[in-house]
Amino acid sequence: MDRGYLTDEELDRLANKIFAMKRLEVIRDLFLFSCYTGLAYIDLKHLSADMLRRWPDGNLWIDTKRQKTDVPVHVRLLDVPIRLIEKYGGTTKDGLLFPVPSNQKVNSYLKEIASVCGIDKDLTFHCFRHTFATTVTLANGVPIETVSKMLGHTNIQTTQIYARVIDTKINNDMEVLAGKLNAKAMIRPTTAAVGL
Repeated sequence: MDRGYLTDEELDRLANKIFAMKRLEVIRDLFLFSCYTGLAYIDLKHLSADMLRRWPDGNLWIDTKRQKTDVPVHVRLLDVPIRLIEKYGGTTKDGLLFPVPSNQKVNSYLKEIASVCGIDKDLTFHCFRHTFATTVTLANGVPIETVSKMLGHTNIQTTQIYARVIDTKINNDMEVLAGKLNAKAMIRPTTAAVGL
């Protein structure tokens, strides 16, 4: 089963799009939050301020449990999700951080958003967990074990379904390896003629 994800370019296009309709802006912001936290739809829907923690290092984290599996999830918030919390936090009547409509409405609006943004993919909210795993974390050097923990997976095989090893990640990993090995493997020039 192919589990789609957004590329860096598509994610940027989505983030920078100005929508004429407020409902599309809200949905875009919700799945941007998911792209940068890995939260599933149901976990985002139930996210409240008491699930946010300021850790001793000064960074803001989400500390919660996945609704689906009851597995603890700890995700350090990057700038994008922090700005979205500042934008929407406390705007709901029920104490939740975001105004999350039904999954059916969200997926319907995602089709509109894909069309408006010129993204030729069948976007669903689940796509954004895959974007978090692939484009946001793994492609930027976050180890798969860390990604697995942030997604709330109990085994790494589940994370491997989400995570796409993309060519840029392979190239970056090989650059690191080359730097380590090339420094060790100093080949000394020979003074004798080599007959090949």
